[in-house]
Amino acid sequence: MRVPISVQTATYLVAVCLFSISFLVFLNSSVSFVITDLIGIKKGVGDLVGTLGFVDELVALVACPFWGVLSDRVGVRTVCVVGYGIIGLALLLFVQAKNVYPQLLLARLFFSLGGAAASTMVTAILPSLTAKIATASSPETPQLEPPQSTSSQHANSPSVSSQLTVTPARLARTMSSDPAEDIDLPVGETSSPSPPRLAGVVGLFTGLGALLALAVFLPLPARFSQLKGVSTAQAVADSYYVVGTIALLVSAVCFLGLRHLDGEEEKGWRRLIGQSPTKHKAQDLNGSTEGSSIRRSGASYTKMLRDAVLLGVKDKEIGLSYLGGFVARASSVGISLFIPLFVNAYFISSGLCDGDPAKGTAEMKRQCRRAYVLAAELTGVSQLVALLLAPLLGYLSSLPSLSKPFNVPLLTGAFIGVLGYIAFAMLESPEAGGNHGSPAVFVIVALLGISQITAIVGSLGLLGSCVVDNSLDAPTVREDGQEDAASRPRERESAHAPDVDSNERSHLLGPRGGEGDRDSSLSHVKGSLAGVYSLSGGAGILLLTKLGGYLFDSLSRGAPFYMLALFNGVLLVAGIVAGGLEMMRHKRERPMA
Repeated sequence: MRVPISVQTATYLVAVCLFSISFLVFLNSSVSFVITDLIGIKKGVGDLVGTLGFVDELVALVACPFWGVLSDRVGVRTVCVVGYGIIGLALLLFVQAKNVYPQLLLARLFFSLGGAAASTMVTAILPSLTAKIATASSPETPQLEPPQSTSSQHANSPSVSSQLTVTPARLARTMSSDPAEDIDLPVGETSSPSPPRLAGVVGLFTGLGALLALAVFLPLPARFSQLKGVSTAQAVADSYYVVGTIALLVSAVCFLGLRHLDGEEEKGWRRLIGQSPTKHKAQDLNGSTEGSSIRRSGASYTKMLRDAVLLGVKDKEIGLSYLGGFVARASSVGISLFIPLFVNAYFISSGLCDGDPAKGTAEMKRQCRRAYVLAAELTGVSQLVALLLAPLLGYLSSLPSLSKPFNVPLLTGAFIGVLGYIAFAMLESPEAGGNHGSPAVFVIVALLGISQITAIVGSLGLLGSCVVDNSLDAPTVREDGQEDAASRPRERESAHAPDVDSNERSHLLGPRGGEGDRDSSLSHVKGSLAGVYSLSGGAGILLLTKLGGYLFDSLSRGAPFYMLALFNGVLLVAGIVAGGLEMMRHKRERPMA
């Protein structure tokens, strides 16, 4: 029995998205307790934690593209199950370590592999849910054969089959905001939300996942330590056992709830190596089916990854989504890492407290609680604003009037980021009062939160739309190798001017078969696209943490925020250029219509 799309969507949001960040937040927040209470190291904890985190990001940088490409062969469901399984086992192994090097380091590397799989699948699964049509009839139900006509004009008379078949063209029209293009679907058929709208909900659930980790997972050691006869070390270990078991349960939920995802039918372990012997016919770029019999498994792993990278260069929307992912991940680190560091450095340099940052967070809490509370308030306001605005931004990004030719929400967020990060970097004091402070600091950090969530939702929704829209532009090919005439996409503004973006994708990827038999669909590389998207985000994190940290110490405590303003400025310019090119293309086509 097929899994309803409502169950698949709930599994995606509650299991994949919610927990994709919560386990990482728990580990990052509690790893110092493992080092001090379980292993017994009391000095140099900050350096050890920093090294483990840096190595984690390096592994994730390589692992994300690997998991993305692998999911194009074995399926996103399999990668999700394996990823959360690895996370669960890694958490259980984490508290078995007796030393930092090599045991704790190896456990952290193992966890990073699983975390990379989970975070990459957040992006890879979204197109499958937003492109799907749920029908009341079983997919195995045979369709009525179209009546044969002896007239040469038979193509003008729709057949029974064409009336009952859900085609990409009909799906595109049902998802259009233009009432004139609406078409009634047969009873029992409902369309899924657009990628940007679902991306907004994804942003909400990932934010809730971080809150889940802070409110439920992180307090577990304190609660267990209150039990009679439980030592602090045992409490920490028990906490990891509980959270690790939850990760294994999430893996099981993904196994059950993500079955029968759209576009995943031909994927599985049999395609892990080699090529599937199944052949079918698909149209070549000239519309001919002769001599175009190809194998379904497609290209090699390296070619799939190379195609995903080249698409970011050749296709302006995919490239913009990669750049948005870079800015989004860098912004997340800027808010969570450099705002507390900025506050701490200000209090120490002003003589308001004598806490030494090298002594770690616990010492900072004891010696300078005021700075710790202020840092928590500023980051909390920023994240709360982002959490509340995520669904709204998803809705706005889905409106054609705001996304074409210029992606207004994404560009607005980038512009807000330029202003917000420059304003924060120029603050004399991060306090809301005092001689140099101002309540405006909370407005500034709210702007940072808006910029961050706009980059997250905008880039994720844009990438999902590229996969879904390109699938909808492709005609359906029947099992006999002939194109279904009813599935031809509706004519564009100019019959003589084909869509440039679709042609670029088609020529780059070449003809192929696979999921849904869509010749120009990007669904066969959606995992690879998600992997490169995560790779760009990881590059943003590494660049900001290493170069930003160096400039913070050697140049100015506002340097990382100026870097983030520059990142947002580049995104803003790139978005304006992409929109301008799209507008010029439409102007060239209009006189030819």
